[in-house]
Amino acid sequence: MDKYTDLIHQTFDFPTEEFTVENNELYFNGIPLMDLIKQYGTPLKLTYLPKISSQIQKAKRLFNDAIQKLDYQGTYTYCYCTKASHFSFVMEEALKNGIHIETSSGYDMQIVRALHKKGKIDKNTYIICNGFKRERYRQWISELINDGFVNCMPILDHLGEIDYYKEHVNTKTKVGIRLASDEEPKFEFYTSRLGVRYNDVIDLYEQQIKPDDRFELKMLHYFINTGIKDTSYYWSELSRFVHKYCEVKKVCPELDTIDIGGGFPIKTSIQADYNYQYMTEEILRTIKRICKEEGVPEPNIFTEFGIFTVGESAANIYSILDEKLQNDKELWYMIDGSFITNLPDAWALNQRWPLLAINHWNKEYRKIQLGGMTCDSQDYYNSEMHSFQVFLPKAPKDEPLYIGFFHTGAYQEQLSGYGGIKHCLIPSPQHILVDRDEDGKLISWQFAPEQTYESMLNILGYEI
Repeated sequence: MDKYTDLIHQTFDFPTEEFTVENNELYFNGIPLMDLIKQYGTPLKLTYLPKISSQIQKAKRLFNDAIQKLDYQGTYTYCYCTKASHFSFVMEEALKNGIHIETSSGYDMQIVRALHKKGKIDKNTYIICNGFKRERYRQWISELINDGFVNCMPILDHLGEIDYYKEHVNTKTKVGIRLASDEEPKFEFYTSRLGVRYNDVIDLYEQQIKPDDRFELKMLHYFINTGIKDTSYYWSELSRFVHKYCEVKKVCPELDTIDIGGGFPIKTSIQADYNYQYMTEEILRTIKRICKEEGVPEPNIFTEFGIFTVGESAANIYSILDEKLQNDKELWYMIDGSFITNLPDAWALNQRWPLLAINHWNKEYRKIQLGGMTCDSQDYYNSEMHSFQVFLPKAPKDEPLYIGFFHTGAYQEQLSGYGGIKHCLIPSPQHILVDRDEDGKLISWQFAPEQTYESMLNILGYEI
């Protein structure tokens, strides 16, 4: 009999640092998942808070080691992209690590206010304000600056944005300019809709920033949708951006920082296949080489890591409700949730995550399709990152099978509209948090119960 445990051990270098098996049951970062299932039931979203801190410390270590190794003259600053996950427990865990914040929405400014009120940040924390800004966003940025948030930095996204700050900001202000990067060659359009054209940057500085003593251009910013990848496209865009930095630096002495937006990837399969150290060192080498060629001091570096910060901290756990053989060879396992509503990137972007059975590792495995609870034909999952198939154990009739999708901590709640109305009124699953106490013992608690029918009906306008 071909057992599920044999399949996994033969396919991957298993166990890994985060995935282990004891008594045919899966552990995730040392968490006995079956114990959580027995306590809380399914469907279940869990967030393991220490993973957020360990990811931040990993990135800081990579950049600081590379700076020392290459004798790089600039500093490194880690920012968390709030848009990856706005939850308070994510923000507060991340901020324990001496990081800063990158925002993309006016409502983020109110999160900044709430964090400051709780003492989680101070007025020296960098608030890198990105995005195309409507008046409300610009207003709240201006109010933060006027209230003494000295490192609240609007990143100008178009030529007219600074006009608002000239009218409403009454103190010395640091600003940045976002450059409109070219998209990947396979993209549907050539240049990003966000940011200022390369050819307009110097004119924007000389005509609108330099003449006003209140404003100081400190940062050039760019964003790469693909994230940091070892591709000719990435290196080409980085080099182009650094050359433009050098050009602007020669006319703007106070400019001293670049923000290389678009972060490190996370593991979408059980096995890691990304060389973080090589990529970090190569980024610094590229910047250092171009600055030397141009006779310009090496800039300070900001990164904005969202998926990398929070993605690997979370998992979605489901029960297999039943199996259905729909023809001679298509066997379906039906889950007690929905991919469209719980993991929308699986549907929208064909995103893959590490998928593992949580129990029955000693049972025979079989090829299956996973079906969600909505009526939509697209609510399915039938391939993994390493394979165009999905294999899971054959469960006994009287014992449930549980499965987990891992590294699901970024964007899924935001995209699915957490707590709102879902396709076919599928509720948001309960969400639990897992941490360790001072002695390293695991502790867990419920952040939110499964969404109720009352909350949905209230949103829809029904009287209940």
